[in-house]
Amino acid sequence: MKIKKAAYIKSAALKDQYINDEHPQIVLLGRSNVGKSSFINSFVNMKKLARASSEPGKTQTANYYLINDTFYIVDMPGYGYAKTSKKTKAKFGGIIEYYLLNYHPSAVMLLVDIRHEPTENDILMYEWLKYNGYEPYIILTKADKISKNEIAVNAKKAKQKFNDLIYEPIIYSSHNNLGREHTLNILSEILGIQEE
Repeated sequence: MKIKKAAYIKSAALKDQYINDEHPQIVLLGRSNVGKSSFINSFVNMKKLARASSEPGKTQTANYYLINDTFYIVDMPGYGYAKTSKKTKAKFGGIIEYYLLNYHPSAVMLLVDIRHEPTENDILMYEWLKYNGYEPYIILTKADKISKNEIAVNAKKAKQKFNDLIYEPIIYSSHNNLGREHTLNILSEILGIQEE
C-alpha cells in the first residue's frame, strides 16, 4: 500500500462526535509521550499532519485521520501520565473503553516505548484488549534511540511481558522510518487493499 493522501478530519471529545461511517478504522493506543503523533506523521510520510501536544497528558480527544479516502487512523488520548489527575485518567479510560466496545475497529495498535519495559498501564491495556476479543499489534517505538543489541534485548522482554501475543512486535522508528513498510503491509492485509 502506498499513502497517496492523508487528511486530519476531526477531534471528538464526546461520544456522539465519534465517526461511524463505511470506512474501516485503525485505532492507536499508548501511554502519553510514547510517540503516537510522530508515528502517524512517519506512517503517512508527512511532517505535520499530527501535532504532538506541548505537554504529555493534555490530548483529551479521539483524533481522526482519513488515509487514501479509504480508512481512518484514530489516535486515542494517551494514558498513564503521572501528572494527570485521577479524574482525567478516568475520563481517558472511559473514552477509550466506550470506543472499543462500541465501534469495533479493524485493528488495534498498541504503541510501547522500546527503551523501557512495558509499564503496568501498558500491560493492563493489553490484557483488557485480549479480554474483550482484540488481538493488538504491538508497535515498539523510538527504536533509533537505542543500539541494535538493546533493541533485540528489549523486544524480547516486551514479548515476555505481553502474554499470548499472537503477532510479532513491530520495531519502529519515526526518525528513520524503520518498520514503516512492514506496518503498511500489515494494514494492507487487514484492510484487503490490493496494490494497483
